[in-house]
Amino acid sequence: MTPPDATYFRKGFGLKPDVEAALSADYAGQIVDLLRSRDYRLTAGDVTVRLAREFGFCYGVERAVEYAYQTRAKFPDRRVFLVGEIIHNPHVNQRLREMGIEILMPTAGVFDYAVISAEDVVILPAFGVSTTDFQTLRDKGCVVVDTTCGSVLNVWKRVEAYSRDGFTALIHGKYYHEETRATASQVEKFPGGTYLVVRNMDEAQDVTAYIEGRGNRDVFLAKYARAASAHFDPDVHLNRIGVANQTTMLARESLAIGEEIGRVLAAVHGAAYRAQHFRTFDTICSATQDRQDAVNALLQEPPDVMLVIGGYNSSNTMSLAVLCAERVRTFHVEDALCIDPSRGTIRSRSTTTGAEVETADWLGHGPVTVGITAGASTPNNKIGDAVARVFASRGVDPASIR
Repeated sequence: MTPPDATYFRKGFGLKPDVEAALSADYAGQIVDLLRSRDYRLTAGDVTVRLAREFGFCYGVERAVEYAYQTRAKFPDRRVFLVGEIIHNPHVNQRLREMGIEILMPTAGVFDYAVISAEDVVILPAFGVSTTDFQTLRDKGCVVVDTTCGSVLNVWKRVEAYSRDGFTALIHGKYYHEETRATASQVEKFPGGTYLVVRNMDEAQDVTAYIEGRGNRDVFLAKYARAASAHFDPDVHLNRIGVANQTTMLARESLAIGEEIGRVLAAVHGAAYRAQHFRTFDTICSATQDRQDAVNALLQEPPDVMLVIGGYNSSNTMSLAVLCAERVRTFHVEDALCIDPSRGTIRSRSTTTGAEVETADWLGHGPVTVGITAGASTPNNKIGDAVARVFASRGVDPASIR
């Protein structure tokens, strides 16, 4: 990592006291504070809301958003750009636009930095950026404010070690996700560095089938053309494997993928080979794990329905929704506006198809308990807005809740 200098910053500008009031005004939530004070449970009328004990903004997200606010305060007269969305929450990104921060969006995964000059300021998002993007910006001489999450940096160190030691980095993630693209690029710092991204256990089993000699080379290469290094050769690069993951994936699936790859390598080549040619580490971030654990704890006493709040493109939010949907009827909403109290409807992202669907009479009739959680990029005020609309859907004025 390039050391701090006059144009590279990773620790903010010492302006936290100057931006705290703005951050609180933009993202704090009184209803969430009330839920915390009532042991994460509120009842009004015939509705009970239970909030998971870990939810919403994690430390990495808070840090990234705060540094964006500090950057705007530090450079009020300069153009400030953001490389992609700072986090996967539409309201936060829109607020940054309103502050005069221009968000650069990629075309086919590629950013065009022609608009950037040495006099500009560029913020790197919590997901990080590829090594190529990073070097391009450094070469321009602009001020770079790096908000890459520490948990992401830990994954980078892991895959760098794999690549340096001649292992293929098998990454459990989404090949098109900003974080996974940035992680994969770290592998290519080393000559011959190789990666392969698998989305889920089904895709991991394509890998194990190939190791067992049951795969078709052409079919495999065609299927993973966009998810692997350009020089990836399954006959060569599936012999030494190190497993890592996008930090926001479903933790139990990441662990299971690592176990399955290791098991098959041992079955085909022997335990001694596995010990020498296979590595795996759980690189799920602690905040992601904490939110998944909190949901599992809430579901020990299952509510009638679960509400999961967060961006439709937020991986950690989707993982929470998948967990909940296994146990109870679950609705993943992008924000409170998806809930229409007057019509008694809810718009939500299907955990199976990914499509947005509208459901009528989603709370049913009679007393109801609604479990609520939120992804790590969802601010408290948006969680509170959703809780208010849940109560309003049963005719309870949120202002009456004390």
